[in-house]
Amino acid sequence: MTMLNKDMTLCISLSARPSNNGTRFHNRLYEELGLNWIYKAFAPTDLAQAIAGVRGLGIRGCAISMPYKEDVIALVDRMDPSATAIDSVNTIVNDEGVLTAYNTDYSAIAQLIEQNSLDPAASVLLRGSGGMAKATAAAFRDAEFTRVTVAARNEGRGRALADLYGFDWTADAEAVTADVIVNITPIGMAGGADEHAVSFTDAQIAAASVVFDVVALPAETPLITAARAAGKTVITGAEVATLQALEQFVLYTGIRPSAAQVQAAEEFMRAQ
Repeated sequence: MTMLNKDMTLCISLSARPSNNGTRFHNRLYEELGLNWIYKAFAPTDLAQAIAGVRGLGIRGCAISMPYKEDVIALVDRMDPSATAIDSVNTIVNDEGVLTAYNTDYSAIAQLIEQNSLDPAASVLLRGSGGMAKATAAAFRDAEFTRVTVAARNEGRGRALADLYGFDWTADAEAVTADVIVNITPIGMAGGADEHAVSFTDAQIAAASVVFDVVALPAETPLITAARAAGKTVITGAEVATLQALEQFVLYTGIRPSAAQVQAAEEFMRAQ
């Protein structure tokens, strides 16, 4: 890695429970492309102050993770249509003190739906109602899925998300089975209170053909492990992390790496 120096461009990520995924992915690409840049993850104690720091210190880019994807909206200057469409932010780009918010989660989910040839006629159960859930719901809606249920204990948020996309809502996440089940909660995330929990029941996993977990750390969450054991097709949060991080990299640097460079960065990210 390039020695730290005064001319180095800094990008960061903000998350309640930071991982090394983005740090390893971005820094590997910086090194590969010979860029005098560096990327660092943070767990902010004050979100507003952290965003003020992005502006005041000239930090070029800032990735936003759970639970800040909606709270950060009031702190930026501009909303790109990718973020406005779903009222959720996962990327901030700083252009000389002007902060523009984007969302690359949506494009990552949309690509994975297409790459895995998911059938729009399939039933889908989405567990969660936060900012990432908005991106996921929008991607399924735009892929012409109509048999979708949002499972969320918070009735206000759950109904609002379901109504926004013309989907159903349930407060009981264990009461519905579906062909495609998607965890969009922190259940199974390393370092959390529920890191060892499985977000769907054995019966729900058995009834599904595809199991999708957006949690990126660990890549093999308890849900993914259970789904593999049951012989299901799985889509992991690590795949989401790679695709959305690539689009962030392009927004920050203006450079689109080659497929081989992205693959090398992804392998480096996962080998931790």
